[in-house]
Amino acid sequence: MVRESIDFAASLAHHFASVAKVLAEAAISSETVADNPTHMPRILLLYATTEGQTARIAERIAHTLRHRGHSVEVLPADTAQSDLDPAAYDGVMVGASIHYGHHPAYLRTLMRRHRGALATRPCAFFSVSLSAGGPRPKPKAAQRYLDKFLRQTGWQPQLTASIAGAVKYSVYGPIKRLVMIVFVGLGGGDTDTTRDYEYTDWDAVERFADAYAQRLTQA
Repeated sequence: MVRESIDFAASLAHHFASVAKVLAEAAISSETVADNPTHMPRILLLYATTEGQTARIAERIAHTLRHRGHSVEVLPADTAQSDLDPAAYDGVMVGASIHYGHHPAYLRTLMRRHRGALATRPCAFFSVSLSAGGPRPKPKAAQRYLDKFLRQTGWQPQLTASIAGAVKYSVYGPIKRLVMIVFVGLGGGDTDTTRDYEYTDWDAVERFADAYAQRLTQA
């Protein structure tokens, strides 16, 4: 009887010792995680939009990047504060629409102002136009517009893309609606102004976001 009591006590002591060891190891592991948290890359995504399609593309890119584990702050470039600091982010992506062959002048100014900070981190630029995809796509022209913008700003992002936009008759003013009817009609496109027409390739947009996420991982 005494022997059985001694064996039981020894077994119980061994059990508690094992539990204590597990708890101690768990505590050490928790401290290690706390001291070395996984870094979630922060991305600044600026966009310049006129009728809203570039904003939609920016939001889709942000959604894809967040799904990949990145933190993304999406901001319209025309409301960017003077104290905007791209250097506070791990990466920067910029998107802009083309109208009458040009990207917005205010965006060129913004890119020139922050050119130094942009040069030291992974960056990407996407240009949105009907030249990239529409009733009569002109990919070479879309690329020329993109290249011209980068020359004007002196910015050299590691990743670029020309993305098809949309024809949004519902948001055009009377004059622009007439201009777009002529332009789209000459290209053999739809001129029914009672509806809008979207040409954006959303799969291509997500592939672009994935390619940028991969570059961030390699940086």
